[in-house]
Amino acid sequence: MSPTATAMPPAVLSRSSYLLSSAVRLRSFSRTPASASSFAAPRRLPRSSRALSVRASSASDPPLEVCVKASTIVPNRLGDCPFSQRVLLTLEEKHLPYDLKLIDFANKPEWFLEISPEGKVPVVKLDEKWVADSDIITQSLEEKYPDPPLATPPEKASVGSKIFTTFIGFLKSKDPNDGTEQALLTELTSFDDYLKENGPFVNGSMLSATDLSLGPKLYHLEIALSHYKNWSVPESLKYVRAYMKSIFSMDSFAKTRALPEDVIAGWRPKVIG
Repeated sequence: MSPTATAMPPAVLSRSSYLLSSAVRLRSFSRTPASASSFAAPRRLPRSSRALSVRASSASDPPLEVCVKASTIVPNRLGDCPFSQRVLLTLEEKHLPYDLKLIDFANKPEWFLEISPEGKVPVVKLDEKWVADSDIITQSLEEKYPDPPLATPPEKASVGSKIFTTFIGFLKSKDPNDGTEQALLTELTSFDDYLKENGPFVNGSMLSATDLSLGPKLYHLEIALSHYKNWSVPESLKYVRAYMKSIFSMDSFAKTRALPEDVIAGWRPKVIG
């Protein structure tokens, strides 16, 4: 699937910048019972091949237009938004082609503000309409492209849902005795217990939408807390640590993750402010 070069607005990254010329084979997951040692990391791509790619489910599939935050560190590179990565992970895991449009948040173009008046990402064009909010986007993708299925059973959809907010609370905290660290540890311990009984993923052996939402958030947690707090997930939470290693090792994650430097820069205002 070779793209045709077309003129695009400023700050828009052409699909041709990211298309891989050779076919990318799907990676497979370990399906062993839940244990810390059962999280076999999927094969990583060589470092030189870790650029974002577009994979088509069929040659006739039109690419979806996706607006995401651009890196503030490296030109023509994905930025640090975990919600944008969630959408890109969904597209990658469903093998859908897409045109990636990187938005410079320091100088948002007029065409972007017309489709996203609040200036927020991600935004995806579905059925000729621009759709915002990663929750709505991923649900819409699941309904429109149900194969392969990624929906999480309703009774499992809220697993780990409080980790991100407690992480932010701890990251912003200036008082070591205000209980924010313990609040995060409580949520991570609960998630560890869940994975021990139900893993390796939230939906057992099947990767699901909840994993694709949690993964980017845990990636931000790992990088930001290490940099600003010299803190990491305790080794005693071995199922959470193994889960993170497994998710971060996925080919789709490696292709869509932000640079650590962008993650650090992105959280700096919250820490300093």
